[in-house]
Amino acid sequence: MTFAEWLALREPADAAARAAELVERLPPAGRWLIHDLGAGTGSMGRWLAPRLAGSQHWVLHDRDADLLKVADVPGVTVETRRSDLAELGDLRGATLVTASALLDLLTEDELRRLVAACVAAGCPALLTLSVTGRVDLTPADPLDDRVAAAFNAHQRRDGRLGPDAAVAAAEAFRRAGATVIERPSPWRLGAAQADLAAAWFRGWMAAACEEDAELDADVDRSRRLIAATVGHTDLLALPAQSPSNRGESA
Repeated sequence: MTFAEWLALREPADAAARAAELVERLPPAGRWLIHDLGAGTGSMGRWLAPRLAGSQHWVLHDRDADLLKVADVPGVTVETRRSDLAELGDLRGATLVTASALLDLLTEDELRRLVAACVAAGCPALLTLSVTGRVDLTPADPLDDRVAAAFNAHQRRDGRLGPDAAVAAAEAFRRAGATVIERPSPWRLGAAQADLAAAWFRGWMAAACEEDAELDADVDRSRRLIAATVGHTDLLALPAQSPSNRGESA
């Protein structure tokens, strides 16, 4: 499966999981200029754009040029930029910065740059679907906790934040004076998402076994899932001057 195919497979589950209530906390804008980081093919825009009132221009950032070639957000104007966090440049003028399933891939330094860019822009940041490390499977297996621990360790390889990312991001934004609102956004995978559940489960076990070689001899490769809940967190950071940040920091 190519990465583009994986993104397409997960898009409906991502859309169902995101905490739509956070969109209601965004301050209104007559015209939106939205920078979407790690945009892939534009799935965040396809979910969010219909939920925002006013005209919108999206700037889709990604390091994968092939994904950007097919990126699309219907109903709005779009430009693409091949870049990573080290090449973001100045985001001033943005009315919103977004990202989806990105934070857990970042190192501490990359997260610091991301937070600094958002704070310098003075705009909200809506950062969705960061993994929490929590997984609940049906049927359960005695090895599930061991596999989860090994997978989480794999996520932290090379200094990446992995399941610690959402907490680290919330703390960094709060230190910068932002109001941070967090909401759970778990994938809930059942029979209707059987293809996604199977692909995710294979990848989950493979990464865990790569991290803990002794697991390879113990896990049941023929195991079939009925359902899975995969923990994620959505985070909205509102700058100190925003009129929508009063009365809540959760």
